[in-house]
Amino acid sequence: MNFSDIEILFVEDSMDDATLTIRALKKGGLANKLHHVKDGAEALDFLYCKGVYTGRSINDHLKVILLDLKMPKVSGMEVLEKVKSDPLFKSIPVVILTSSKEDPDIKRCYELGANSYIVKPVDSDNFFQAIKDLSFYWMISNQPPHHL
Repeated sequence: MNFSDIEILFVEDSMDDATLTIRALKKGGLANKLHHVKDGAEALDFLYCKGVYTGRSINDHLKVILLDLKMPKVSGMEVLEKVKSDPLFKSIPVVILTSSKEDPDIKRCYELGANSYIVKPVDSDNFFQAIKDLSFYWMISNQPPHHL
């Protein structure tokens, strides 16, 4: 895979949720620009070009990070905090995509700099539409700052 073509980092440990999300992104023509990782530790390795991602350039900027909260190794909250506190990555929009409707999680994510918080709908049709809508917004409609 050519890492410079990747525009979406998708961090999700549930393979069922990942499959549904990727299917929705494919329908929107965006899955070919996506890289899926299965936990927060792998997400940080990807961002910081460590481990299996040492060949990736840290200058290859993403358009959006889709981030689950409840994951093994490193939680989504920890990844969000790291991303939004690092000048290299803080301008990348982070969309929390989780099953947690807990108010403290929602509040904390926005305090840390999340750009959006989407609760995964239980109904697969609603989930599919939510993913399509968010992918079109963040990948096509949204105008990110230009990177130096």
